[in-house]
Amino acid sequence: MSLLKSLALAAVAGLCALAPSAAQTFPDRPIHIVVPQPPGGGFDTVARVMADRLSAILGQTVVVDNKPGAGTLVGTDYAAKAAPDGYTLLLGGTSNMALNLGLYPKLSYDPVKDFTPVGLVVSWPFMLLTRKDLPYKMVKDVVDAAKAKPDAITFASAGIGSGQHVATAVFAYLAGIKLTHVPYSGAQAAYGDLLGGRVDLFSDNAQTAMPQVKGDTVRALAVTTAKRYAVLPDLPTIAESGLSNIDMETWFGLFAPAATPAPVLAKLTEAVEKARSSPEAVDIFTKTGGSLKTMGIEETRAFARNEAERWSKLLREAGIRAE
Repeated sequence: MSLLKSLALAAVAGLCALAPSAAQTFPDRPIHIVVPQPPGGGFDTVARVMADRLSAILGQTVVVDNKPGAGTLVGTDYAAKAAPDGYTLLLGGTSNMALNLGLYPKLSYDPVKDFTPVGLVVSWPFMLLTRKDLPYKMVKDVVDAAKAKPDAITFASAGIGSGQHVATAVFAYLAGIKLTHVPYSGAQAAYGDLLGGRVDLFSDNAQTAMPQVKGDTVRALAVTTAKRYAVLPDLPTIAESGLSNIDMETWFGLFAPAATPAPVLAKLTEAVEKARSSPEAVDIFTKTGGSLKTMGIEETRAFARNEAERWSKLLREAGIRAE
């Protein structure tokens, strides 16, 4: 055996020996959850609900770090390159863990290879919204108007490549219509122009859309999932409007860099399960119609991989790219 091989094996053995010790003392300093979007949106809300509960469970401060930029690329890439020690986690979701793979021909991270799931948390449908002063009462009205005047109708998003962008772009593709995309730096900025009459449509996470819908400041036209939204049971699905191929939810979970030691990962997974199922978290999520994600780790890994494959295929077929 060569000296180089001997040294390599010794290093691996050393790491394996250290792993149980690291798990016994973990965590002994604050943990950071990287959120690749600005404060106020669905990513941020889920991260803060979980951070509060995880702090109590783990006995250490859990800090939410908002690192927006380039859709969700900046924060996600930062987390992918962080030390795999359990102290930096990513708030992953449909957009950065599934959609980006199909949106960007050269992605700076691999959502499947560079991360390992700690645990999924919750999901919501996207909700197609429009301004109250526009004549659109149902999805068919938007489709008819867009076919009469291609590109005349504008839609907002929380950034190029965001879930809000893809939800509306996929809807337009399946409906055979052309809309004009107007990206913003987060959901709150998009709502400002939607309410101000400067854009026409916005597909948003139902959780953050509900205050606007309940406040009667916007009109909800449909949800993007195959089943209706429990909080608004009279609101139809886009599939019920004739677009049977669309079934899109916005899901969220916590992910760690791929090389995180198994004992540390196990401790984090147990904590996430406890935090997600705490009465406070369940109350917050279910009040807004969220569906709790209670998958095991292997099932979660398969789910995330399948989502990446499914959406990459559809986005390429539709020709939807990060502009």
